[in-house]
Amino acid sequence: MSGRAVRILAVLAALLVVVTLGVRWRFGGGQRLEDRTTAPRLQPAHLEPVANLDHPPGNVAVSADGRVFFTFHPDGDPPVKVAELVNGRPVPYPNEAYQKPADGKPHFRTPLALRIDAKNRLWVLDHAGYAMGQPRLIAFDPATGQPDHLHEFPPEVAPLLSMVNDFQISPDATKVYIAEASPIRRRPALIVYDATTGKSRRVLDGHPSVQAQDFLLQAPGRDMVAYGLYALKIPVDSIALDVPGEWLYFGPLSGDRMYRIRTADLDDETVTPPDLAARVEDYGPKTISDGLTTDVAGNVYVSDPEHSAVLILTPERKLVTLVKDGRLRWPDGFSFGPDGWLYVTASALQDVLFVSGSHVRASAPFQIFRFKPGPEGVPGR
Repeated sequence: MSGRAVRILAVLAALLVVVTLGVRWRFGGGQRLEDRTTAPRLQPAHLEPVANLDHPPGNVAVSADGRVFFTFHPDGDPPVKVAELVNGRPVPYPNEAYQKPADGKPHFRTPLALRIDAKNRLWVLDHAGYAMGQPRLIAFDPATGQPDHLHEFPPEVAPLLSMVNDFQISPDATKVYIAEASPIRRRPALIVYDATTGKSRRVLDGHPSVQAQDFLLQAPGRDMVAYGLYALKIPVDSIALDVPGEWLYFGPLSGDRMYRIRTADLDDETVTPPDLAARVEDYGPKTISDGLTTDVAGNVYVSDPEHSAVLILTPERKLVTLVKDGRLRWPDGFSFGPDGWLYVTASALQDVLFVSGSHVRASAPFQIFRFKPGPEGVPGR
């Protein structure tokens, strides 16, 4: 190799080092949120395993008659996308064919969130590889496994690199409220879908309440920094409706505050963006959070992936820890079921994101748990 070539390589190597250090300085840091957990009300023995899985679960939805549906987390590269738990084992739902992309045939690509509405329909939200495919929302009749409703989000609502992440359905099953996390594009928003008109629209686009804050996420055993350079800071992800369907609670995963807004304001298309923004209420404190749900007593449940815990934000706006256990590796999605059971997935994303496939396999089994928190909630959400 000539001296000139050596000098060029040296310059390129130096530039690479400078760029790497710049990326780490700009995107790799952040502050830590203090531990907001308290002495838990429940002992670890109250946390009951429901399933041991070869791939990490995403979210879960449990029907009023006890059927357990869940997604396998897309980042775990699962062969099955949506499943029903039958005799303790996952069965592809609605069938095997839906799990494999096929041109001209209905299929899942990267579903994550799912819910059951008051009509007992199972809704599945598919962000389609961060909208590199067609993001869609599909409702199934669990009695037949047949699609009952379909909405394909237009690009102005779910643009390229968007992520329709999680959602809630109104008690009358006419409105769907979606957290568009936008972890890559960094332009988060909420989406309101009207199932009667088939129209969806973005609201609170880029509002501070949906933006990630500068917190460095530390799951047990690991700082969530991609390849030592890019700290994972996720905008709006957590989302829940109160039982009457009057208030929507939401917040960024990487955030320390819970927000809420009246669904009547979200539903009213005549409210201007500035007026809607002014109606967002800073409701109270939260931990770094993933899933949310609510109960009949007005508590908002918070899954805390940093401390392997489930907390509630009470109607008095105080954080109380329900259960804390190392088995809850990244508690993620919630669903109430019958008889007062609350189901929670443990996605173990600290052993899934930005690691090798062999590391993921070595981290199995992955679990779904349930426990009885006291107050009951609405099955399916």
